[in-house]
Amino acid sequence: MAKPAFDGAVRLSQRATMKAAVRDRYGAPDLLYVREIPRPQPAADEVLLRVRASSVNAADWRIMRGRPLLARPMFGGILRPAAGPLGSDVAGVVEAVGNEVTDLMPGDEVFGNADGAFAEYVTGRAFVPKPANLSFAEAAAIPLAGCTALQALRDKGGVQAGQRVLVTGAGGGVGTFAVQLAKAFGAHVTAVSRTENLDMLRAIGADAVIDYTREDFTRSGRQFDLILDVSGTVSLRAIRRAMGPDGALVIVGAGKDVMRRMAAASVRSRLLGQRMVVLVSSVLKPDLATLKKLAQENTLRPVIDTAYPLDETIAALRHVETGRTRGKVVVTVAG
Repeated sequence: MAKPAFDGAVRLSQRATMKAAVRDRYGAPDLLYVREIPRPQPAADEVLLRVRASSVNAADWRIMRGRPLLARPMFGGILRPAAGPLGSDVAGVVEAVGNEVTDLMPGDEVFGNADGAFAEYVTGRAFVPKPANLSFAEAAAIPLAGCTALQALRDKGGVQAGQRVLVTGAGGGVGTFAVQLAKAFGAHVTAVSRTENLDMLRAIGADAVIDYTREDFTRSGRQFDLILDVSGTVSLRAIRRAMGPDGALVIVGAGKDVMRRMAAASVRSRLLGQRMVVLVSSVLKPDLATLKKLAQENTLRPVIDTAYPLDETIAALRHVETGRTRGKVVVTVAG
């Protein structure tokens, strides 16, 4: 079947603007506002996606606040951020495709990653077909958190069947994916979180759970082959006590003091001989395809905390910034 080519004239004869959540300076989520902006046009190798849902990551509020300061050039500028909507995780329906796109067609339901996902439309390249058994909101929850968990376990951690894996911050977005993926790799998984998340973590496959409000896992006497530090709240000195003789630590979330924790991990790894690595994740189409397959097999299921409409994106960012979400927070856009 021939692929309909993108016809800019047809598109522009329709609504030429869209609603999007934008800001013009760094600061609190309250500086975000939803307004009409020009609808994007896809390049020859891009897809124009009608957004049905996006999800919020810790990276979004960091970009909103311009933290850390050293990263501001990547956000658009030292004094002011780049223009345009926030957000990156997205799921929706292909509206049009550029002439060089051969793997997708208008009408396809997809999920993936694109700049400016808190909007009614977005353009990008990193999209794969949405699992039929997931809603748009569930699919939008996967990209960054799912790829981060996968890359931490598989690429940085080298996880193997039978290993003892511990996940801190297991109740959040990355953590809930990490628990399920570690189980899929055949590991024995211990999940660390607060009291109200423990039953949920058992339900998604954790073999053991630790309530950090009642027990310090670094003083339990138990040691692990691989620790995924998602919470970024436990000192590296303390975490060392829970690492087995040949154990590895993969730092996924570095907490509020990102740069210092990353530097400390590098120094300790070199001086002490224990493997401590920091993951800088990215959303890759092959990894999205892997996560899609696992979702289709019901091995992986996103945990959704709360869904907010696009007009309440400020509330969604505030919620994620508290650090107390259960799974993922999503932003929905009317179909």
